[in-house]
Amino acid sequence: MQYLGEILSVVAAILWAFAVILFKKSGESVHPIALNLFKNIFAMALFIATILILDIQFIQDLSTTFYLYLFLSGVIGIGVGDTLFLKSLNLLGAGLTGIVYCLYAPFVIIFSVLLLNETLTILQVFGVFLIVLAILIATYKRGKSQIKRERILLGILLAIFANIAFATGIVIIKPLLGHTPILWATLIRLIGGIFSLFIILIFLPERRKIIKSLTIRSSFPYTISGSFIGTYLAMLVWLAGIKYTQVSIASTLNQTNTIFIFLFASIILKEPIDWKRSTGVLLAILGVALVTLG
Repeated sequence: MQYLGEILSVVAAILWAFAVILFKKSGESVHPIALNLFKNIFAMALFIATILILDIQFIQDLSTTFYLYLFLSGVIGIGVGDTLFLKSLNLLGAGLTGIVYCLYAPFVIIFSVLLLNETLTILQVFGVFLIVLAILIATYKRGKSQIKRERILLGILLAIFANIAFATGIVIIKPLLGHTPILWATLIRLIGGIFSLFIILIFLPERRKIIKSLTIRSSFPYTISGSFIGTYLAMLVWLAGIKYTQVSIASTLNQTNTIFIFLFASIILKEPIDWKRSTGVLLAILGVALVTLG
């Protein structure tokens, strides 16, 4: 089927955007660490079942270093990154978080330049500038705001660190992904993320309260459906997308999730639409396109 990869990439973006809305609703009562732990354990079980169905070997003939890099990638990108992302989602709301999330692509490019000796073009630099400008425009408020200025700044800061963690987690395993099934690599990363979250919980005095937040019944539908759609289904569709089209094209189309997050946040969460947020979304998408394709 022509354009199958492109269609799947957009579908993955829609699925992820809807999952973000579900995580936002769940996060109103569930602690970010507890939500992250649940969604990863839930997804791990589904990935194990999928790997069994596809008859992929659980033990790959790879070096210990390879395993460690995948595990560390999960610790950084999933354990730390996803927790920070979920917290920023609570602080900023879905629409603004979606715009700040566009920093992921620039950080991947920058870390690829620093760690993998890849090159950076003028168009990519301009793309980064547009994304930063988009964030400044979308979050600028005069006088009193519905969301306090300090809350916005903290949310942006956490979202930036989340994107740094996401990008670091991907870049350190980028050279390895061509040598192993991506589903299997995703499973190892999930295990790393789950392990790190358990370690974090051990040192938190309020760990029982954090875990207990998962038992709030009103959040069940959002937590379970968000985990299935965002952590499992969107990942499978995304993997199918990059199989049938160029990675650069798939990545750009995936980033349209910002538009869908913006729309879903307005329709479902009743978050406001104004010219600043609309301009921010457009600039962010244009910036991502330049960073990815430039």
